[in-house]
Amino acid sequence: MRVLVVEDDVPLRRIISTILEEEQYEVEQAENGEEGYFLASTGEYDLITLDIMLPKMDGFSLMRKLRSEGCQTPTLFLTAKDRVEDRVKGLDLGADDYIVKPFATEEFLARVRSLLRRSGKIGLEGKISYGPLLLDTNRHEGYLNDHVLKLTIKEYELLYYLIQNKEQIITRDQIFERVWGIESETTDAIVDLYIHYLRKKLAPFDYDRLIRTVRGVGYMLKE
Repeated sequence: MRVLVVEDDVPLRRIISTILEEEQYEVEQAENGEEGYFLASTGEYDLITLDIMLPKMDGFSLMRKLRSEGCQTPTLFLTAKDRVEDRVKGLDLGADDYIVKPFATEEFLARVRSLLRRSGKIGLEGKISYGPLLLDTNRHEGYLNDHVLKLTIKEYELLYYLIQNKEQIITRDQIFERVWGIESETTDAIVDLYIHYLRKKLAPFDYDRLIRTVRGVGYMLKE
């Protein structure tokens, strides 16, 4: 799947691109509206993420121009403009969805998957597993050897990220940015707390040992 990220904020553009690349999307980046329009109109993409306040050509103008020329690539507006009028304008111009910054990483990825499903790019089936652990990504439910794990939203997102990066060391900063978001008002100490919660959910099955602590660095999911 190819995604075009049009965003003038360099750190945010890199973070969005990294998040998508970790999900195995192929990403191209544009730093202003004119470059975004050129790439979107000449390349083949499965999805476009688009900021509104862009130099050279704003996101609204870019969206209007693409749709008037027949480009129907699913488009997700990512913007700090949270007024109802702005959301309505973006959708009326042809955007498929709208998410306001700051946003949670998992919500962003869920909206990406939703747009790709609606456009027929990906199917509805979705499962991710490691050893006895299995997550149903459509229902947001977790299972361990067919036993249902009663996970909170953040516990589910944390376990999903651990499984996705199984047998790899993940730093606390990486977990914090991915699960709680780059502009969360909490601190990375929340990571240790939720690792504790998750281990308690796995302990009755004697699988809390799957989540290993890498001292001074972070955590790793490994049998």
